Amino acid sequence: MYWLLVQSVREGGRVRQRVVATLGALDARGRARAKALAAHLTGRRAEASWFEPQDEEADTARVRIGKVRMERARQFGNVYLGWVLWRSLQLDELLDSIVDGGREEISWSTLAAILVICRLCEPSSEWYLAEQLFRRTALDNLLGVPEEKINENRIYRALDHLLPHKDAIEKHLKNRLGEMFGITYDLLLYDVTSTYFEGLAGDIPSAQRGYSRDHRPDCKQVCIALVVTKEGIPLSYEVFDGNRTDVTTVEEIVETMEEKFGLADRVWVMDRGMASEDNLEWLREGDRKYVIGAVKSEMRKFEADLLDKKDWKTIREGVEVKQCEGPDGKETFILCRSTKRKNKDHAIVERFSKKLDKRLQSLQNRLARAKRKIDRAGVERQIGRILEQCSRVSGKYIISVNETNECASGLQLVLKERVEWAEWVSLSEGCYLLRSNITNWSEEDLWKSYIQLTQAESAFRIQKSELSIRPIWHHREDRVHAHIFVCFLAYVLWKALEQWQQRAGLGNSPRTLLDELSQIQSADVILPTVEGPELKIRCVVKPDGSKQALLDRLGLEIPKRLKMPKAVIESTL
Repeated sequence: MYWLLVQSVREGGRVRQRVVATLGALDARGRARAKALAAHLTGRRAEASWFEPQDEEADTARVRIGKVRMERARQFGNVYLGWVLWRSLQLDELLDSIVDGGREEISWSTLAAILVICRLCEPSSEWYLAEQLFRRTALDNLLGVPEEKINENRIYRALDHLLPHKDAIEKHLKNRLGEMFGITYDLLLYDVTSTYFEGLAGDIPSAQRGYSRDHRPDCKQVCIALVVTKEGIPLSYEVFDGNRTDVTTVEEIVETMEEKFGLADRVWVMDRGMASEDNLEWLREGDRKYVIGAVKSEMRKFEADLLDKKDWKTIREGVEVKQCEGPDGKETFILCRSTKRKNKDHAIVERFSKKLDKRLQSLQNRLARAKRKIDRAGVERQIGRILEQCSRVSGKYIISVNETNECASGLQLVLKERVEWAEWVSLSEGCYLLRSNITNWSEEDLWKSYIQLTQAESAFRIQKSELSIRPIWHHREDRVHAHIFVCFLAYVLWKALEQWQQRAGLGNSPRTLLDELSQIQSADVILPTVEGPELKIRCVVKPDGSKQALLDRLGLEIPKRLKMPKAVIESTL
């Protein structure tokens, strides 16, 4: 028998099922390999004192069969996997050693684990976690935390104790992820996104209005600058004011990473939003290597190379590149053109052209139908607004406002198409330009390193859609930063699981795997005895064939029974 692990993927307006992996029963050699991989990644730390030994001799009792019942069903499989990942990254040991402990009943490191594992498995607000979510999971057993001890105040205070250790945790994760997956940090991808607030955020200085990637210009926001490896493994992040422009963050981020992780012969890959001449000159002065997307206007300098059909090299189906020398010899420029990108650019230009034509035609009609004289300055301001809203095609026409006696408005809109603009758009559709100060890489190597920026974009997409980093509800600056830090740590667990999946032949869809395993539950089996007392046994439901196949591929064995907390045992006696 075989099972298909599938992922729901939206394509256009439809949702399709994409097969992630085909699962069959593993033979003895396959199970041994899976267990060896799990042992390497987890350090054999996938068991806890809260598991009942499975070979323990069972006591006997006479039970009233007709009164046997089940209570307290909890999600087990997904939080168990999150707990395994947390311990595999040795975050429990690290936080126990660095977070100051006092007389608190529950350690701050344990509460941090609850925050991050819940963010990974079922993202929600801290309030919802404390009031409902924790009580639906088996984390109380896994972490030894009674349900009644989790409340909103405790969760918020855990945020306060976690944030000051951000730098130490990032350094630890860099080393641990390198050990687990052989991650190298010689090429770093850097990008910036934003996340917005619900509410006024009046007491948060960094909450400002700026360019919103979330299409919420009505809300205040903060900007998040993320650094990841070529595999998408997060290294570090910084939070900036919501009105901070991308280009102003480069020096600060590079210097911060060097201060945290030391100077190294690494390559920085950035998008064209970071490509100011000042930034590039600063990178070169510090002997830092980079591959960066050039601003669109730079491509005009290479018009002759675009027209020349020679020296183009096909590096992938539908993708061609050409290496060009920079004007000052300090940099290498790579012209790239893509068939898919050409189709996309053409569709965008068509859409904005129709929008521009419609609005200009509407303005022409309004001037022609007017019954009184219209102020020329007002018309010119309206044209400016139209061109701003259709900036992608703002060069399509030469627009002039002429005086006329043919209509009451006294004005006439005259449009003249720019032939050279249309020719340039046709020539440059699907093209983009890269620049680098690396002299010993081929044009294909430079292109491949730049394309890996999609890993940073994927990181932002996952944090927003899968881990719900937005919107932010907190009303204190430090709590905002702590919320983002918890999302960052959840993303680290996400990528660790993704790397584990890939090595286990389970594709690269952590959400699909977590959702599947969430169906494995724990529950209390109540056994009324003939003698009078009721016995409670906390069991884990036996996984069905498909769930067991997933666990086999991961090399994990879940317990059959969980130890009952002492307070519960005493209450049944």
